[in-house]
Amino acid sequence: MNETLVWVLIGLSLYWFGVLALKSRGLLPSYIGTQGPILTIHTQRGKKLLDRLARPKRFWRAWGNFGLGIALVVMVGTFLLLVLQAVAVIRNPPPASAVTQPRNVLVIPGVNEFLPLSVAPEILFGLLVGLVVHEGGHGLMCRVEDIEIKSMGLAALAILPIGAFVEPDEDNRRDTDRGGQSRMFAAGVTNNFAVTLVVFLALFGPVVGSIGVAPGAAVGGVMPGSAAENAGLDAGDRIVQVGDTSIESNADLDAALSRSGDETVSVTLAGGDTRELERSLLVTDFHPDSPFESILSVDPENPTTIAAVNGTEVRTEEAFRQAVADRKLATITNDSGGSETGAVGALATVQADGPGDDAGLPAGESVVITEIDGERVLNGSDLSDTLDRYDPGDTATVEASVNGTLDSYDVTLGEGDDGGAIVGILVAEGTSGVTLNSFGVRLYPAGQFLGLLGGDFGALAGGTIVGPIASFLTGMFGVLLLPFSSVSLGASYNFAGFVGSNSAFFVAEGGPLSFLGTGALFLLANLLFWTGWINLNLGFFNCIPAFPLDGGHILRMGVEAIISRLPTDQGRQLTTMVTTAVGLLMLMSLLLMVFGPQLLAG
Repeated sequence: MNETLVWVLIGLSLYWFGVLALKSRGLLPSYIGTQGPILTIHTQRGKKLLDRLARPKRFWRAWGNFGLGIALVVMVGTFLLLVLQAVAVIRNPPPASAVTQPRNVLVIPGVNEFLPLSVAPEILFGLLVGLVVHEGGHGLMCRVEDIEIKSMGLAALAILPIGAFVEPDEDNRRDTDRGGQSRMFAAGVTNNFAVTLVVFLALFGPVVGSIGVAPGAAVGGVMPGSAAENAGLDAGDRIVQVGDTSIESNADLDAALSRSGDETVSVTLAGGDTRELERSLLVTDFHPDSPFESILSVDPENPTTIAAVNGTEVRTEEAFRQAVADRKLATITNDSGGSETGAVGALATVQADGPGDDAGLPAGESVVITEIDGERVLNGSDLSDTLDRYDPGDTATVEASVNGTLDSYDVTLGEGDDGGAIVGILVAEGTSGVTLNSFGVRLYPAGQFLGLLGGDFGALAGGTIVGPIASFLTGMFGVLLLPFSSVSLGASYNFAGFVGSNSAFFVAEGGPLSFLGTGALFLLANLLFWTGWINLNLGFFNCIPAFPLDGGHILRMGVEAIISRLPTDQGRQLTTMVTTAVGLLMLMSLLLMVFGPQLLAG
């Protein structure tokens, strides 16, 4: 990815030097201007069309007032959001993530890791729609308010359109009242939000209503060194049968594998192909404080497989559980022959001033809880199930390994946020902090993604959304997050549309548009998805109250209106001071959000 970014930058540099050479020799046509590396293509065409469209001026002014109200609300919201987020970054810098990497700030498919090159045509289409309706809105309201238009055009970086513009006559604009100017500046974002509304109504309704989840377990990917990889399974496969058991969903596969203790399983794929999987216990994750950390690895080039427990071969999760059920201390051997002896149970970090700390467990340290009142505990799930049988205030004898030594502690259980009994610990995943998988597929959440595209944000957020309006609004918010869902929603994959291997997990069925077939229906869904996504982002971005964005111009109109009522002859200076201060604050907030995690962490 870094190499791709370098080549993109080299190409842009060569392009810029070429533009400068043409400009210096006077070879650029008169209708092409330059702003740094950006080409601006000017035209007078379309002005007569705008004049005809602007004739019902009363209607357009009413529409402009409605849009101005929306823009003001969004402006205040974005201002507060950016400032509060910047303050949060300063107070508690979050860890750097892929979202804030410099290359991922660029909305360039193939460079931005969240925007695959395969959806570049759909993204470009959405961008063009957004630019046309945005600048067309400015041009239309110019004519409604009798503001002359000097030219219109497109801004491009090489062959990539990155913006559009309507250039009003500045003298004529300044002669227009503030209300007319404000409506003109708000018209672009109003149109972007209107397109978003129409597009998402179509997407959430008939389009997604015509798409269903294909039967079977969706293989989004396979784990390096796993049984699935060794058997030749790959992303895009659908498992429809395990042994004699039919598989209709991801949950069916998990249930079938948990019931089966067989070391060899036969799986049937959607195309009828059958594969034999020799199961083995692959280490998929482990906590650095695990007592077995020294013999574990999740390096894709050198993954670890658990071969034996106390000399007994284990190849499935059930076999591993049985091998350690009666052994609080066990010797685990990996596939390379390395072995380590340690406590087997639920790995947890003791919280300061909690019930466990009060009972003598070392605060801030990791311990392995092996038993509660004689009830064997192997992992966090066992621990939670056991504590469900207690009430806050009960006393339980907790057996734990501290620095390799087993000891018992009488803990007076506290009360958690849900009202249940707690020990006062943070529990790691897996057994002794080790997560195992004997099959080795990463399942793709096709049903959850389709639910979210249908306006059901609760499908991934785990909540219950009541009412069609609330469902639609939360669905729009969810679609904003879908391309980054692995970071923002905790999903196992990102969703950029029905492209690539994930298109095998969906079918055209049951809805009014299913007659289009999967190819045409998926293309339509992708176009709507990215058109709505880009228009919503364009609207929000342009509402930021900072120049040269529309929000900055609207802010200036508002500040001028307020200061004009004050008894001062320095209105122009005060207006400039306020708008500059707000603009700088917005710039600093954006920079902190993007670069703050890298600069302030640690």
